[in-house]
Order: sequence, then structure tokens, then C-alpha cells
Amino acid sequence: MTTISSISELLTLSGSQFRVYDVGRKIDKITKDAFNKIELNQLPYPYPIQSHACLALVFWQKESIQPFLWFIKLPLDERGLLNQGARNHYIAIIIEALGNNITDTPSEKQEELLKNNPYHFTPAQYKLAALNSIINTELKRKMSEHYPLFTQYISGNLGWDNWKNIGVQGINDFAAQINESSNANKLAQSIPFLPESVLNPLCITLENQKLPLVLIQSILNQLKQPNITENSQHNLLRSLASSSKHPLVVEYLTSKLEKDTAISTENIILYAGRLWDILEDTNTLLKLLEALAKKDDLALFLEIFKDLVAIPSIRPKIFEVMRAPQRSEALSLAIGHIFQTTNKG
Repeated sequence: MTTISSISELLTLSGSQFRVYDVGRKIDKITKDAFNKIELNQLPYPYPIQSHACLALVFWQKESIQPFLWFIKLPLDERGLLNQGARNHYIAIIIEALGNNITDTPSEKQEELLKNNPYHFTPAQYKLAALNSIINTELKRKMSEHYPLFTQYISGNLGWDNWKNIGVQGINDFAAQINESSNANKLAQSIPFLPESVLNPLCITLENQKLPLVLIQSILNQLKQPNITENSQHNLLRSLASSSKHPLVVEYLTSKLEKDTAISTENIILYAGRLWDILEDTNTLLKLLEALAKKDDLALFLEIFKDLVAIPSIRPKIFEVMRAPQRSEALSLAIGHIFQTTNKG
């Protein structure tokens, strides 16, 4: 029997078509080429969270209309490379449970083996809803029955207060198709009128989408309103997560770090956990860590520092900041605390 040495190989040999998503921080598609290199330890995992890779595998046979969905949480080493032993153990569990026919409908016993393996995890409900809509959109499958109603609502035809019958899946469906038809224009016009009960879940699912310019402009304009609540501000910032490299977004986020001397702890965590792309700029990263050091919470500083240094695109910038001669005394003390903690460990 041929030894199967990777998840990619397992799926390919089964005759399946497949797609891979990271579902740890937000939902990010991983190309097959990148995933293959990750499995071969030629690339560090791009979106680590708590030293793990949190993956969603979607696969299907050509003649099947119903895809299978597996969630896998695999450990990473200190370099961010996939733990090969854990990955091989996972493959062995799958083959023991299903044999070579991984796209056959599993029996109850097989289903139990799949769900009870040590690498299975269940993402938060809001991520499941968002992923479901993204998969349906990419595979050109029908949206949920809630989608037409939300489309009608966002057009302003139902009245902004008539949101109680709106289904969360309809909001996710709309976000997954934000680049379709006139959806972006409709939403851009409606953002100033949306109650928080609709705006907040909408922003949370928009974090997974690269937004059109018209919508980015509308969100930034709303963020600048004097009467915006802290909760709405936080969620509107979150909606820009996958668009954080857009020049307008970069300009807003960096100016906020420069001008907002009392940036909230929640927003600092948001920058690190969702908006990390802008931290690839050393000066911006320095400003964030300065703001974090001013919180005078060494435990929080250590936690965020460890989270950021694990991201491959941020790691070299972290070391630049650690050597920056212009860093403040507060930041120097916080960095010193990290070395003390590491040495004690």
C-alpha cells in the first residue's frame, strides 16, 4: 500500500477537488501551492494562533453537489513550521476511520472517530456561518433563504428598525457577495442608518472580505463621526481587516495610532489579531508597541508580543523594533521584561 505523506496527497488520491482556508484569526484562503509548501515545511504557517494552524478543508467529488468539511488544528514549532508528527498522526486516524474512500458518507462509528480525534475542533458559530456563505459563493451554490430578505432590508425598503426577522446567515451571504452586482453600493449608502444589532454582525463577517473602494470610503467616513459608539467603532475597524493594506485604510489606521494617545486595549488587540498587515511597517509596529507599553500591563504586553512575533510577516519587524534607538523607556522596560520571563522559563 502506498504511504500517504500529506493531507494534500490524501485528498488528491481520493479523486477530490479541494480548497483550504485558515479559520484561526479570520477566514483566509490558502492556495494549494502554498498549502503544499506548508506541508513540506518549505513555508512557515502564515496565520498562526496560539502556536497552532487552524484549518478548514473543503473537498468534493466532481459529480457531488454536497462538499465535505473538515476542521483541523495542528501544532506548529517555534519557527512556525507544521509539526510533521501531528500531521502524520492525523492522516493515520483518517485512513483508519475511512480507508481510501474519504468522500463516502461515513457511518455513525466513522463519524465518531472523525469528530473525536485530537486534531478536530469546532470554530465559533459566527465563523461557521461566514465560512458557509464563502463556500457557497465560491462553489456557485445557492445562498440561504435569508439572503433575499437581507438584500431587501439593506436597500432601505423595509425600514431600518425592522431588522428582527433578519437571519444571521442572510447577513453572511450578503457579505460573501459584497463584490457582486450593486451590493457594495447599497451597503455603502446604508451604513449611516444601520442599528448596532445589524451593523455589528455585518462588520464581523465583512472582516473576511476585501472590500470595494466605495464601501471602504463609507466605513472610514462613519468612523469619523463624532457620535459613534465605542462598540460600533471597534466593529467598523474590524470590518477593514482584509482590506488593511488599502492606502486609505493604512492612512486612517496609522493616523489613529499617532493621534489617539488613549487608544483602547480592545483596539490594540484588534490591530494585533486582525489588522496585522499594517504592522509590516516598522514605524507603525513601533507606535503600536509604544501604545501597548503605556498600558503598564506587562502580562498583556507579553501575550501580544508573543502573538505578533509568531506571524512570519511581522517577526523580522519585531526584532527591528527591539533594536530601535528611538524606543521609549516604557517600551524598553517591557521588552526587558520579556527577556527576564524567557530566561526564567
